[in-house]
Amino acid sequence: MWGAELARSKSSGKWLKEHFSDQYVKQSQQDGYRSRASYKLVELLEKDKLIRPGMVVVDLGAAPGGWSQVAAERVGNNGVVIASDILPMDQLAGVEFIQGDFTEDVVFEQILSVIGNRPVDLVISDMAPNMSGMAAVDIPKSMYLVELAYDLATRVLTPGGAFLTKVFQGEGLDQMVRDMRQSFNQVYSRKPDASRSRSREIYQVCKGFKG
Repeated sequence: MWGAELARSKSSGKWLKEHFSDQYVKQSQQDGYRSRASYKLVELLEKDKLIRPGMVVVDLGAAPGGWSQVAAERVGNNGVVIASDILPMDQLAGVEFIQGDFTEDVVFEQILSVIGNRPVDLVISDMAPNMSGMAAVDIPKSMYLVELAYDLATRVLTPGGAFLTKVFQGEGLDQMVRDMRQSFNQVYSRKPDASRSRSREIYQVCKGFKG
């Protein structure tokens, strides 16, 4: 019992030390971003030119709002960000937020309802399940979220639109990439500098929705 508690406190202490010495954590505090994850999106947007002023963007798995902040800045006053998460999120200018479990049909339909007839230019998803540390459990759960996000993207994107999603390398990814290539003209993988090197996460960038 004590050994397990000691191991746990050692590993949490190590995580805290790493977290607070992390350059992106420090940078996010200086820049006023809600999370270090903001810099993953900043890098992906700069590399792949995914956002322009005036766009309609859907942000899935948005809390605490790091990606929504970046997206709202980039789309400007004439654009809008529609964000959703199972967790609450403090209000952000230019962001319409829907709280609920994205895996439930009622929340999925609520997002579609808020989008309405607006042509969506970009769907971004940083969703991840609660990780157990066991790949055999975590990878299928993660892939299920990617599939749901992809389903939403293919329903709401305007032709030529883009989809950006976090995925975890493992079973099911190859098939998902094949599906993406059927719906988009360009599909490739990115590992942003702000993504921790030990993490299995990568980001799939899909451009040129075929409609």
